Order: sequence, then C-alpha cells, then structure tokens
Amino acid sequence: MKTEDKIRQQLASNPIIIYMKGIPANPQCGFSAKAIDFLNKTGAAYAYVNVLEAPFIREKLPGISHWPTYPQLFVNGELVGGCDIIEAMANEGSLSPLLRQAVAKDAQPEGDTLSAAEVDALVRQGLPDAQVFIEGAGCDLSLVVVSGQFTDLSPVKEQQLVLATLKEPLASGKLHAVSVKAYTPDEWQAKQTRPDSGLLQIQA
Repeated sequence: MKTEDKIRQQLASNPIIIYMKGIPANPQCGFSAKAIDFLNKTGAAYAYVNVLEAPFIREKLPGISHWPTYPQLFVNGELVGGCDIIEAMANEGSLSPLLRQAVAKDAQPEGDTLSAAEVDALVRQGLPDAQVFIEGAGCDLSLVVVSGQFTDLSPVKEQQLVLATLKEPLASGKLHAVSVKAYTPDEWQAKQTRPDSGLLQIQA
C-alpha cells in the first residue's frame, strides 16, 4: 500500500486523528504537547500517529493536507489545523462540540460490530480509571488498557478483568477476536521510555 493510500485509509477510519511528534503520553515538541492537552480536556477519544516513528507519513502528509507543520488534527477526514487553530477553537468553545459530535457519529452501530468508541466506552465503564488504546477495526481488535486496578494481579487476572467489561458483545458475536495487553500506570510509564512503534492507536 502506498503511503498516500495508507494516510487516506487512516483518515477515513478514524473520526478524530492527530499526526504529532511523539505520543500523547510523551510528546516530543511543545506544539504537540499543547495540542494534546487541549484534546484531552475535551474528553473525546482520538487516534494518533507519531510521525517521528513514521517518516514516510511525515514526508507525504503535507502534500495531502496542504499544511506544512506538525501537529495536524483531522476531524471526519477534514483538516482542522495545527496547534494555534486547536488553541483558538478551544478558547472560543468550538473544539469540544466538534470532537464530541464526531465521536457520537462514530459510535453509532454499523451492522453487527462495535465501533472503537463503543469498545472504549464499555471498558472505561467497567474500569473508570483506565486509559484505553485500540488497534484494528470491526470485530478484530487489539486493546492496550492501563489501570491502577491491575496492581498486584496476575496477567491472566488482568485480562479477565478487561474481558469482563466486554462480556455482552463477546457473547452476542458483536465482538469476535480480541487481544488484550494490560499495564499498571507505573508499568505503562516505564514502557513510554522505550522506543514507540509509531503504530496508529486510539486513545481515550
């Protein structure tokens, strides 16, 4: 798949996506850090791509977006802008409604499968303190869940705790193949000090 096609697929598959330097837990530039802070304050789920670990995307995206710098925020496949525009929209009160409308639209059931936003909501309903990162689409998902409730639990118990939040869709067939990686906050923080894969992920 060409890089341009991969970018367009990412834009089509995620209602909110930000291309940034670093990851939300560890931004690698001040502008990305500021933009992520504003996004997190809205409470909306979003996807991200670390362009420092995806050099081809970093090179090709400006040709698609006609925006030369990073970060770049897209909503429903349309460029919103960079840090300054994100900040201006947040200050005038238009950022949160825009993002929440995009997430609500994505959460509407399509066929017999759950959206990433719905899976995210179910996990956080059962584990209120959790951070949820989701890869994949449709009924085949990979979850990374960070929660203080995993402290002192075995890996099996951690997975059981996560899967219990998805019991209904797993039983009904709305969710089929699910892989789970669970971390305590300390374990997750330690992981961020190691090189990131640069893969597309969903963060809540």
